[in-house]
Parts: sequence; C-alpha cells; structure tokens
Amino acid sequence: MHRRELLGAGCLAGVTALAAMAEGARAAGAAKKQFLELRLYRLDAGAMRQRFEAFLTEAAIPAWNRAGIKPVGVFSPTEPKSDDLYVLLPYDSLDTFAAARGQLLADAAYQKAGAAAIDAPKDAPAYQRIESALMVAFDGVPKVEVPTKKDSRVFQLRIYESHSDLKAVKKIEMFNTGGELAVFRDTGMNPVFFGETLVGAKLPNLTYMLGFDDADAQKKGWDAFLKHPEWEKLKANPAYKDTVSAITNIVLRPAECSQI
Repeated sequence: MHRRELLGAGCLAGVTALAAMAEGARAAGAAKKQFLELRLYRLDAGAMRQRFEAFLTEAAIPAWNRAGIKPVGVFSPTEPKSDDLYVLLPYDSLDTFAAARGQLLADAAYQKAGAAAIDAPKDAPAYQRIESALMVAFDGVPKVEVPTKKDSRVFQLRIYESHSDLKAVKKIEMFNTGGELAVFRDTGMNPVFFGETLVGAKLPNLTYMLGFDDADAQKKGWDAFLKHPEWEKLKANPAYKDTVSAITNIVLRPAECSQI
C-alpha cells in the first residue's frame, strides 16, 4: 500500500471508530449524551486577548448558538494564571460537531461581525493556536449543566490520566455506577460536565468541570467530599485501585461573554 493510501486508510479508520462508538452509545440507550469539545485558545496578553473576547461576544458565540451549540462556556485560568481562554462547546451529535466549522463560515452574520478576526493578517493573527479535545459525556452527566450564574462563581477543571485503557474505564465506572458522582452532588460539587476523552492530549483520560458560587463554596465542597463516608468506602475499594496516574487541576473564572 502506498503512503498516501495508508494515511487515508488511517484517517478513515479513526472516523469509523468514532462513528462506531456513537452507534454503541445509542444501542446502550445513551442516545442523548452530548459530545463535548474543550478548546484552549493560546493568546497573548493585552490587545490580542481583548480583540478575541470581543470576537467571541459579537460573532462566534451567537453563530454557535444559531448552529444549535449551546450553552457556550468561556473561561480564563486563574490558578495557574494565564491569558489563554478555554471554550466549551457541547454538540448533540458527531454530525453537529463535524458540520460546525462549515456552518459558521457559511453564516453571513458571523462573517460580517467577525470579519477582523476571521480574515486576520498573518502578522496580526486573532490567536496564536488552538488546542482541542473531543469527549463523550458520562452517563451520569449526559449534558452540560449550568450550576450557578452568580457573578462570584468559580470553576474547576480537572483531568484524570490513567496508565492504561482498562484503568481509565474503571475510573469512569467509579463515577458513573460506583457512586462517586452521587457523592459529588451530595457535597455541593456541582458538575458542569464529565467527559471521556476520545481525541486529545494525555490519553487515556477523563476530564470534568465543577462550578461553585464562589471560592468559599469550592473549599467547603472539597472539605465535605473528602470526609464523606461513601467516598471513604470508594477509595478503599480494591476494584478502583491505581485508576488515576496523574491529575491536572486548573481554577477558572468565567469571561464576561460566557453562557456558563
């Protein structure tokens, strides 16, 4: 097989695998689970960041909403501090995900409102780069939730890496059917999303986001969670031993344009 054919076959296999996973979810009665894209826009401080937030507010978010992609979350990291922005995009299907860019580029209102960013010159780009992960939502949190809209709200993004696919599946099971999600909700650890990462960095991993009214609520929630008797039982269960090999923890504040 020639190199070009080999590459084409590899890409086709990847798309086929995602489609098969979606069909499997439907067959299991999970048809309403969303696919979640978490983008990280790499931005320079100052004018670039300000221009890009204006682009999201005036052009991108309204166009995503018109395409059925909502609510759109936009978040700025505070711990560790960064000028980058995370953007959360929920899709009702893989078809919606695949069609999204084409829909935006065919949207006349988007083209007009976002012209400066869409057609930015090479020496003054709208952003430096985009990093992206595609996830499928957990059974226990099948759709993006908006736990709070208080001005003081904070969010926590966590990535749990596993050293093997088997352990990654067990950790997801620990949340979905083992009872960990129930403990989260019982202690005020309010989900925004929980997702199994299909495509992205640090695989295999699961990624989730929690929302709190304020920093005090975040601290109280974790204190209550760590003391919860059901959590004590879960972490002592040998079935869930060594399911997580590394954790990334990022504290976020919502941008003004965020719908979450």
